[in-house]
Amino acid sequence: MKVDVLLGLQWGDEGKGKVVDYLAPKYNVVARFQGGPNAGHTLEFDGHKHVLHQIPSGIFREQIHNIIGNGVVLDPVIFKKEIEGLAKFEIDFTKNLYISKKTQIILPSHKLLDAAFEQAKGKDKIGSTLKGIGPSYQDKIARNGLRVGDILAPGFEERYRNLVNKHERILEHYEFEYNLDEAEAPFFEAVEFLKQFNLVNSEYQINECIQSNQTILAEGAQGSLLDIDFGSYPYVTSSNTMTAGACTGLGVAPKNIGEVFGIFKAYCTRVGGGPFPTELFDETGVAIQKEGHEFGATTGRPRRCGWLDLPALKYAIMINGVSQLFMMKADVLSILGEIKICTSYKLKDGTVTEEMPFQLIDEEVEPIYETLPGWKVDITGVRSFADMPEELKNYISYIEQQTGVPIKIVSVGPDRTQTIIS
Repeated sequence: MKVDVLLGLQWGDEGKGKVVDYLAPKYNVVARFQGGPNAGHTLEFDGHKHVLHQIPSGIFREQIHNIIGNGVVLDPVIFKKEIEGLAKFEIDFTKNLYISKKTQIILPSHKLLDAAFEQAKGKDKIGSTLKGIGPSYQDKIARNGLRVGDILAPGFEERYRNLVNKHERILEHYEFEYNLDEAEAPFFEAVEFLKQFNLVNSEYQINECIQSNQTILAEGAQGSLLDIDFGSYPYVTSSNTMTAGACTGLGVAPKNIGEVFGIFKAYCTRVGGGPFPTELFDETGVAIQKEGHEFGATTGRPRRCGWLDLPALKYAIMINGVSQLFMMKADVLSILGEIKICTSYKLKDGTVTEEMPFQLIDEEVEPIYETLPGWKVDITGVRSFADMPEELKNYISYIEQQTGVPIKIVSVGPDRTQTIIS
């Protein structure tokens, strides 16, 4: 059985948590393949809202095996808090949660480095969540990092201290003031807590699942336009957020990738710094932000809002090999009488292009829009494609024609039940 991949096609916050939760009953395994606690996957069911940061979104279904893959960076302290927050659900984590021994560990000093690096950038700061993600991946690439399997070794604390000493020398260079002592006790407590879980060679586990024809869903964090290689660099995350990241982040051969589900909002949002060609600075942008409750699940920061960007969407579809599209938050646009879609960019020299420029920061980009009529009716109670207003059907059809990929799911609200299969 091939591995299906579900990922975001914009700058994150597309609604991946809800879709994984909705699709989960079809799968035996849900595996997270990249990112860290900078991601917030929001799930809403039975009238309650739940935000997961590191744990795969299939965790609420006891029959599903959930794997945290080697491509993830794990903060033991946040992981412990997250597990404790799920206590009321009486989940047996010994049966349905597995962590790769090759998963990198975020140390308290990684967070300090994150803050120091961001502070040094001044007005050019990236907008980091300051969770230590970037410095942890830096240590991974520099071959300095500590991995989950290392906590079982007798020399772990010594290796920890050696790495922290390196970090402290960097912090001295940046003249960054800090207090590491108060963060270390909770860290080592969380490391001991982590030892009780299933720490496994997950690449063997997931390939055994493939061979035994189990259904597997690989779950990404962030969005494709934040990919370290293909995103809006340098305003990106520190990992590969695209389909290829599922291969390296889980140990899955490319030939074993099946369907690629691409999730996008009916409009665009972005948190933090970085280019955003279709961003709205007027009352329409404020209205979308308010109606869509556009505030970060992890940081609480307000999300910048704008119109759907087709050049960016088609770019993400291309690099990921998307086979099905899922459109989220269609209900938010119900407040608008007309809706704009960016179909191309006009560059400074007058050239019109549908391609993403090499560097959006330095390239002056003017979005060219197509305007479509809005539906101006409440669709949160709609439960079938046939009952959708014609204007929404036309909006969906237009996007399908432009991208060449079918939209198979339309979300009309945050709850599991507010999901329409087309």
